[in-house]
Amino acid sequence: MLANKDYEKQLYVAMQLALREYIGTYTLDELLDNKEDISNLVLEATKKVVNKLGVVVIDCGIRDVILPGDMKEIMNQVLLAQKKAQANSITRREETAATRSLLNTAKLMENNEMLFKLKEMEYVEKIADKIGEITVSGNGNMVKQLKDIFTVNK
Repeated sequence: MLANKDYEKQLYVAMQLALREYIGTYTLDELLDNKEDISNLVLEATKKVVNKLGVVVIDCGIRDVILPGDMKEIMNQVLLAQKKAQANSITRREETAATRSLLNTAKLMENNEMLFKLKEMEYVEKIADKIGEITVSGNGNMVKQLKDIFTVNK
């Protein structure tokens, strides 16, 4: 039988002090990544202290990391900011790729009048899809103007 009846409280305090000593040297991410290593360090530090209590500690570990409410809020804000930054980065890459594609298309159209006319007709088709009704009035040059739009000048 143990002469020290309060050994459980003393063991708890010894482990808490050892745990706090090591936790203070890590960032939260490092703490979450290195729970097993920290457990081993705490075990060794605790063994030194509890021998005086007549207790043998075989193993210990970190099960959960519980953050105070305000710390949870801050972590959520950090996570949200990181996700927004990732989304912005993806958006910028897509915009850059689209701009490069437009530049390549413009360079090809600059040297190829037929390609330019095809692109022009593509846009006319897109506009025509949105039009429900066309009323034609004018001086009779409408057919000539349309022909000029859709033929390649040589």
